[in-house]
Amino acid sequence: MKTEASLFVYIAIAVTILVCPVDAGLDGSINRILSRPSEKEVQYGIHIIEADSGKRLYAKNAAEPMIPASNMKLITTAAALHYLGPDYVYETVVALKGNTLVVIGGGDPLLGDRITDIKHGREENWIFQDIAQALIHNDANNIQDIIVDTTVFDDERVHPNWPTAELNRWYACEVSGLNYNDNCVDITCTNEAGRINVVIDPHTSFLKIINQIRPVSSGSGAVGAYRTETPNTIILRGRCRIEQGPFRVAVERPAAFFAFLIAEKLADHNITIHGRVIEKGPVNRSDLTVLNTYHTPLTDCLDRANKDSLGLVAEALLKTIAANANGDKNGSWPAGRKLVSDYLTRLRIRPDRFYIDDASGLSRSNKLSPDCITAVLQTMYKSSNSQVYKQSLAVGGVDGTIGRYFSEPQYKGKIIGKTGYIDGVKSFSGYCSAADKDYIFSIIANGANGTTRDAINDIAKAIVDDNLPQ
Repeated sequence: MKTEASLFVYIAIAVTILVCPVDAGLDGSINRILSRPSEKEVQYGIHIIEADSGKRLYAKNAAEPMIPASNMKLITTAAALHYLGPDYVYETVVALKGNTLVVIGGGDPLLGDRITDIKHGREENWIFQDIAQALIHNDANNIQDIIVDTTVFDDERVHPNWPTAELNRWYACEVSGLNYNDNCVDITCTNEAGRINVVIDPHTSFLKIINQIRPVSSGSGAVGAYRTETPNTIILRGRCRIEQGPFRVAVERPAAFFAFLIAEKLADHNITIHGRVIEKGPVNRSDLTVLNTYHTPLTDCLDRANKDSLGLVAEALLKTIAANANGDKNGSWPAGRKLVSDYLTRLRIRPDRFYIDDASGLSRSNKLSPDCITAVLQTMYKSSNSQVYKQSLAVGGVDGTIGRYFSEPQYKGKIIGKTGYIDGVKSFSGYCSAADKDYIFSIIANGANGTTRDAINDIAKAIVDDNLPQ
């Protein structure tokens, strides 16, 4: 009996040794996160690999195409580097054609973007000052018309699969061959002794504001902006106790918006516009007197798309890819989608692992499998554009959309990537480092809830924890 008991103990210990590792390490850590009561109904797709070897470390529904939200931007920016190259520069031309002012858009999504202007030390309204000085230098104080040429892109400015109720939001702004200030205005409402004052920045009469805000003396306030059937006529509704805003509102016809601002700002310099704003093109460049040419490097665009998730940049990149493949004219969503899909196919990613609908991830028709995303991330990791691409990503605890996450010393600066969010969808994909080794991950959650972002972040932390020196 004693021998049998000892044998039983021995077997029990052996079984324990064999069983415990199943719930240990990275697998165990992630499975425990996914077993939280709040996450049991969420559909997760996860793929984690070693960056150099591609060795799979964890997979759950890795081949399942899922709605990726803004993780779509990782694909768009990688394709932009492939097709355009890291040295690509957007170009906007301002010129005179007789006494007509001409602006030829090159699709630049960051013209007048405040974050980019601050980065380069440019003052507010710098471009209008520049244009005014150029006109004065050329003795052009009387301008007939302002012509804007946006034909580098087609005229489908709103994607058909974007949510109609959100088209006035900054992340769903129109996409034009000529963009300015992220194609938005900032609106601030203040309660001044029971009277609601509305300030638009940049100040312009291009928009008509119908103020239906109620002043209140107690309680919380909230104000919303609503479009009407008349373009650029916006109704403001809600309650304001002290101040609401600034909040961003997308404009319609952004090229005309920019031209209208030029006319308003030139008046401050005693330059008179006698005629109209005309959207026309293409403009014959042979008889133009070029006043200024404005440039935006692709690297600035990658940063704003990936670090800050600016959707306008991603959509402009997709149309730019198409425009350059089509002789610099009429870049469109269908042509751009095909080129991005071709890029993924050339990476030997199976066509049933993805569906490209837009470039920013706002459309719910987009589909990406986690292993599709990691394949792109590994390709970029090993490419000559690796540093440019990785530097465009948000850095945990430092900047971008994950600047407020991963601030603990063991994670800060060690996790970089791109988040994603639309209703019911949360995602996070990128790179992390531990013990001088790099890892690639993609985490997509469909049917996400209020705690899913924490779970996703904990999975990213688990990758680092599992590979730290013991």
